[in-house]
Amino acid sequence: MCGITGWVDFERDLTAELRLLREMADTMACRGPDDAGVWADTHVGIGHRRLAVIDIEGGTQPMTAERDGRVLAVLTYSGEVYNYRELREELKTRGHRFRTASDTEVVLAAYLEWGENCADHLNGMFAFGVWDVARQEMVLVRDRLGIKPLYYYPTPGGLVFGSEPKAILANPLVRRAMDLDGLREILTFTRIPGRTVYQGMYEVLPGEIVKVGANGRTSRRYWKLEARPHTDDLKTTVDTVRGLLEDIVDRQLVSDVPLCVLLSGGLDSSVLTALAARKLGERGDRARSFAVNFVGEGEEFTADDMRGTMDAPFVAEVARHVGSDHTDIDLDARELASAAARGAVLNSRDIPIGLSDMDASLYLLFKAISERSTVALSGESADELFGGYIWFHDPNVVNAPVLPWTAYGAMDHTALFDLGLLQKLDLQGYLTDRYHEAIAEVPRLEGESGLERRMREISHLHLTRFLQLMLDRKDRTSMACGLEVRVPFCDHRLVEYVFNVPWSMKTHDGREKSLLRAAAADLLPQSVLERRKSPYPSTQNPAYDQAANRELGAILDDPGSPIHSFLAKDRARVRADGNGPAGRMERNLLDNTLQMNTWIATYDISVDI
Repeated sequence: MCGITGWVDFERDLTAELRLLREMADTMACRGPDDAGVWADTHVGIGHRRLAVIDIEGGTQPMTAERDGRVLAVLTYSGEVYNYRELREELKTRGHRFRTASDTEVVLAAYLEWGENCADHLNGMFAFGVWDVARQEMVLVRDRLGIKPLYYYPTPGGLVFGSEPKAILANPLVRRAMDLDGLREILTFTRIPGRTVYQGMYEVLPGEIVKVGANGRTSRRYWKLEARPHTDDLKTTVDTVRGLLEDIVDRQLVSDVPLCVLLSGGLDSSVLTALAARKLGERGDRARSFAVNFVGEGEEFTADDMRGTMDAPFVAEVARHVGSDHTDIDLDARELASAAARGAVLNSRDIPIGLSDMDASLYLLFKAISERSTVALSGESADELFGGYIWFHDPNVVNAPVLPWTAYGAMDHTALFDLGLLQKLDLQGYLTDRYHEAIAEVPRLEGESGLERRMREISHLHLTRFLQLMLDRKDRTSMACGLEVRVPFCDHRLVEYVFNVPWSMKTHDGREKSLLRAAAADLLPQSVLERRKSPYPSTQNPAYDQAANRELGAILDDPGSPIHSFLAKDRARVRADGNGPAGRMERNLLDNTLQMNTWIATYDISVDI
């Protein structure tokens, strides 16, 4: 896993910009602490930071492909291709020779063989740029689900790209600015696909190829979800899901460095832990698992509609059941609210959008795990794929013409923000536009109607919109600690199959994630199989909210604060004094507001609103 960056400019000689290319790459040293490299030719410069996972000695980048002393192509690559061994054998039969054991060289050879269509042959999570010397063209490719990030900023002479905005922002051609849509994205946790909060900066879409040459920029989608008839009966469907999961986990256990599983005691992570334990046991190894705990949670925990049980008892039961070498990471509320943790989260994300203390705890968890492991498996996307979120099963939300996650516990922005600014932003209109854009993309199956048609829409909304937010969070937070997180449930073969399973089959036993539960019935303790969906834990210690309220008070007391003019002073003061509502949505809104204030100041953002 790595950080990639590059610069294409047909109006200047970039061989004179090696120092700047190194600076761009070094902004992502956390993504690649093991090695660094740059390569440049007249109109292109490429940088790379490496986290060595496969072929520690041989996977150095940028990697060049040469023939008769001529450079044919240069690759900067981030990710893991899980079918690289099979691809290597196929490419050997086509005349390619390999000097390393890395998947990087396989991707480069695949490009030489199939051009941009090489993306169709790759199974994994990846983002890469290939400079095609003959064509004088940069080809940017992102994996099908958007697991690995890839951004770009068009310039008059070409573009600048990188795994993270910070790499792009290091180039002086890039203007640091936010417009109205950027502010809307921050306040609604909802984005325009392909756009970012940075004015003029874009994101390569999941399953997209972007090319830039002397004649301009083009793009195309090489993959997207399709609606297909599902003809398998229930037993065949369950068996197919199980077979896919076994193959996926087996592939994703390949690593030349220490590997572990993130275990929450919920269905998703427990399934991965159990499958990993079986596969590793067959090789004479033992699975390692990690979980997060909060100091004093046993005394403070109060059940609510979202989280009915603590994780700890279920984590312990799963670890015993599968025989994993388990470690609990204990966190304190003061750590979560600390300036150090909050600053690290903002620096990892480059944007003030998140899930408050849950981001800080995720960062601290990954930081602790990275001292013991370099790779971790995580259960991301199982809820989006199998229908695990509570709002999948709330008829009022399902039938509402809204993005479901925005309806379940909507934020009241009037509690903090100036009413004149909110009127200008028209957040409800923004959300409505995003919903209709998303619905227009849903593939239709002839003859499908009623609940089945609607649940296809709901599933598609989650897999193409909400999942991206979760994957971005997981990638940035983990890579800030030099930890590679793999997401088996995002394997495109599983996603394509389950997306087309009828909703009646996905809920065949009347519960959420019935299909996954049936596929894992023999793997887990009954208590875990019957456990209701419980989201990633959040601290209930009042010390966290008290610290956030104090920070808001300091902003209100300082007219020079970047967001001082955004706030409704009287109403915000009520919250700062600890007298306003303090639920999950209120905490998220306040934290994103505080992070926005810090972001504008530390990233030197011009606010064009």
